[in-house]
Amino acid sequence: MISTFPKGRYQFASDNTAGICPEAWRALELANHGNHAGYGDDGYTAAATDLLREVFGCPCDVYFVFNGTAANSLTTAALCKSYHSVICAESAHLETDECGAPEFFSNGTKVLTVPAREGKLDPASIEGMVSRRSDIHYPKPKLVSISQATEFGTVYTREEISRVACAAKALGLRVHMDGARFANAVVSLGIPASKMVEGIDVLCFGGTKNGMAFGEAVVFFDPELGAEFGYRCKQAGQLASKMRFLSAPFAALVENGAWLTRAANANARAKELEAALRDLPGLEIAYPVEANSVFIRMPDETAARLHAEGWKFYHFIAGAHRFMCSWATSSAEVEELVGAIRAALRN
Repeated sequence: MISTFPKGRYQFASDNTAGICPEAWRALELANHGNHAGYGDDGYTAAATDLLREVFGCPCDVYFVFNGTAANSLTTAALCKSYHSVICAESAHLETDECGAPEFFSNGTKVLTVPAREGKLDPASIEGMVSRRSDIHYPKPKLVSISQATEFGTVYTREEISRVACAAKALGLRVHMDGARFANAVVSLGIPASKMVEGIDVLCFGGTKNGMAFGEAVVFFDPELGAEFGYRCKQAGQLASKMRFLSAPFAALVENGAWLTRAANANARAKELEAALRDLPGLEIAYPVEANSVFIRMPDETAARLHAEGWKFYHFIAGAHRFMCSWATSSAEVEELVGAIRAALRN
C-alpha cells in the first residue's frame, strides 16, 4: 500500500518534510518502555525542563505543545488581553500562516504589521506604530513579536535583538520570539542561546524543524508571565496526556548537543546550495543565506521544468522560490538539485 503513494522530490520543499533524526527516534523508543505518569508529571518532562533551564541559564518556566501555531497563539493570548495588539513584521508567520489563531485564542487581540527589511523589525517601526494612535478606539499595543530566524531566512544579530527589545520595553511592551528555527539561528550566530534571548520575555522554541516528529517548547523567562499557562494548554487541546513523547526528544537533543549539530548540517547545506547557484546566469539569490533556506529568483519556465521533473519547492515571498535544507539534507542531494537547475536553465 505504501509503495502506491505518489512520489516526489520533497527534500527542499520544507524542513518539515524530513523524517525524525536518530536522537529523537531513540528518545521516543526509550520513552515507550514501561509505564509513566501522564500530563507532564513524568521524568522525561522534568529532565527536558531542567536541561532547557541549563541552556538559558535561568529558572524559566517551560511548557511543551504539539506545534508552532499553538505555541505562538497561546503565548499571544497569555501576554495580551482582547483589546490589545501585537506588532510584527508584515511577513511574520504570526500574520501570514496562522489562520487567525493568535486573534482566536486571545479573543480578539489585533495583529498589527509593519514593513520590515528582509523580515527584521527595527525600533523605528515599532515606535511609529505605537505613536500612531493612543485613543480608546484603537487596539492598544502590548506585544512585539520577532521571528528568529525570519521568514526570509535572515537572522537577527544579538545587537539587533537588543535594540528591538530595548525599544519595546521603553514603550511598555513585552517581546515574543517565534523560534521555529531557533536552533538554526543559534548556530548561525555562533553564540550561546542564553545570549540570544536577552530582553525576550517568551520564546517559542521549535523542535519539529530541528529533527523531531512534533513538539515545541514555550519558554517563559519571567515565570509570572506564564502563570496559569497550563490551563490555556489544556483548554486548547495542547496538554498531551502522554507528554513524555513530546518532551523526551527535547531532552535527548539538548543533552548531547544534537539540536545544534543537526541545525548546523541544515545551515551548511544551504550555504553549499547558495555557493553553487550564486553565479549561474538567469538566477538571483534573493536574500542573504544566514540559516537553512535559500531564496532564488528564476525564470518561470525554469521553475516549471523543475516541478515537472518532480522537484517540490515553494513560490514564496516577493516572487522568490524557497529551497529549504533540513537536518537530513546531504551534500549529494544538493549536488543533484544543482544539476537539475543547471539543466532546466539550459532547456
